[in-house]
Amino acid sequence: MPSINENKAQITGRIWQSIAQSGVEVSAIPREQLDVLVGSIADGVLLALDDMLSDVGLAQRPNVSTAEIADRPEEGILWQGRPFLSLVESYVVTTQRVRVFRGLLAKDREDIELVRIQDIDHKQNVGERLMNLGDIMVRSSDPSNPEVTLRNVTNPEQVHETIRRAMLEARKRYRLTFQEEM
Repeated sequence: MPSINENKAQITGRIWQSIAQSGVEVSAIPREQLDVLVGSIADGVLLALDDMLSDVGLAQRPNVSTAEIADRPEEGILWQGRPFLSLVESYVVTTQRVRVFRGLLAKDREDIELVRIQDIDHKQNVGERLMNLGDIMVRSSDPSNPEVTLRNVTNPEQVHETIRRAMLEARKRYRLTFQEEM
């Protein structure tokens, strides 16, 4: 799957191509301003495309039901989302775990119990930062998959903080403490 920067570069190239083919005279506009304009249009196109994919995704696959997400009555949903420009992956953070659903029909599911999480980080490159996207890396003591990355999440700082608070609350609820190895 192409990165956001690759998608933006492809769209930017198409915009420049369309400008050239349109025959509209743009030489009076300074190149720096034209670059900013084309970049802004590309960002807008990507955001509009992501919104359209959200609508299509909801039509083809309604949000995973609360029964599928929260197996226990006391388990509540804190956040749910999906990677930018993706229809085949979605994420849910509950009061008990982080869940990753993969596949158009959400057939593959991975759960990371909050009490097993050892570390959470998030990163953003410049392009992602401009679009308020980023990756969240979750490291846990889960034997099947100790590292999971929530890719291209909108508002990554907010999602990171939601997971961190949920993890701390889960530890408190189960009276668990985490000791680092030195």
